[in-house]
Amino acid sequence: MCLEVESFMYLEELFGLKGKVAVVTGGGRGIGQTVSIGLAKAGAEIVILCRSGAEETVKMIEDEGGKAYWIATDVTKEESVDAAFSEILNRSGAVNIVINNSGICMHQSTLEATVAEFREVIDVNLTGQFIVARAAGKVMIDRGIRGSIINVASMSGSIVNVPQIQCSYNASKAAVIHMTKSLAAEWAQYQIRVNSLSPGYVATTMSMDTSQELKDTWMKLVPMHRMANPEELMPAVLYLACDASGYTSGSDVIVDGAYTCL
Repeated sequence: MCLEVESFMYLEELFGLKGKVAVVTGGGRGIGQTVSIGLAKAGAEIVILCRSGAEETVKMIEDEGGKAYWIATDVTKEESVDAAFSEILNRSGAVNIVINNSGICMHQSTLEATVAEFREVIDVNLTGQFIVARAAGKVMIDRGIRGSIINVASMSGSIVNVPQIQCSYNASKAAVIHMTKSLAAEWAQYQIRVNSLSPGYVATTMSMDTSQELKDTWMKLVPMHRMANPEELMPAVLYLACDASGYTSGSDVIVDGAYTCL
């Protein structure tokens, strides 16, 4: 019995996030909201960075006895992100975990898309993640924090999913995966781990609001013939965030129901 208790305490220490401060961008809805709540249940204090609308997520966490707040932030603006991290240090004292989740997608023909639209997707999905990761990296290095940065990519960074046309999105997510590997190699000397999470089709409001025809096509192509529930991403996120993954860095964890196997 004593051994069982000791083993449980060891696992809780290894996989738990008690005392950690986790920053989640785009945590007001969808995957970001689910991840914020999941990390809070694991013991982390949650700070959400988004342009607007994170009150619901904060309330959901607080109603469960967790601790959370949000800061209005534009991840594509250096000054906005730097101000947010300065506030986090003043209020919470540290940054241990970052979930780089903010992103947008445009389904459009490449021949009809404007360069400005392409740049907008790249700016949010790639440059925004770079700005946030760099700000977090500076804090972690300056304070000697052995942190974990998780960049949310997509299976679209490894394959071209159909029938939707989304060249800018696919390009941005492929770049996120390689940026992740580059940062992992660069910051390994500081014991900062950088990994990416690549979800497949996830049943969020954004995905469910698409046409039934499109969803039916997706389900035929996914070997499991269904979308993931957002909560099914949490085991991978928790592993990458916690101390159990201390030797895992530069990895891209694909959670896609075997779509990319085809």
